[in-house]
Amino acid sequence: MSTPLGRLVIYTKKIDEMATFYARHFGFTITRLEGDRIVELTPKGPGAAILLHPASARQKEGQVMVKLVFDIEDVAGFCETAKANGLTFGRPFKADGYTFANAKDPAGNSIQISSRAFAPR
Repeated sequence: MSTPLGRLVIYTKKIDEMATFYARHFGFTITRLEGDRIVELTPKGPGAAILLHPASARQKEGQVMVKLVFDIEDVAGFCETAKANGLTFGRPFKADGYTFANAKDPAGNSIQISSRAFAPR
C-alpha cells in the first residue's frame, strides 16, 4: 500500500506573490488562517496542496533539485493562455510520446507543465 503525497512546502520570501501566481496560473484556492504564518494553496481537483512557508533571512530561494510538474493535456495551448496571463514558458519539447515546457515561479523555483500523464503507456 502506498501513501498519497498530501502537501509540498515551499519556503519563500514572496508569500503574496507566490499565492497569486499559483492561484492565477494553476487554479489553486488560497487559504489564510488568522494567526497562521503558512498560506495553504489547495488544488480544485485531486493532487497535493502547496504550503507557502516564510523563508528565514538565511534561506536561499529558487530550489533546483525539485521541480513541481503540473499535468496538462494540451501543453502548447496552456503555454499560450499562460503567456496572455503574464507567465512565459520556454519552448515546448517532445519526449517519448509526451510534451513538456518549463518556467520559474516568482521565487525562482522550477516548474513544468507536462502531458506525460496523458501519454499512451
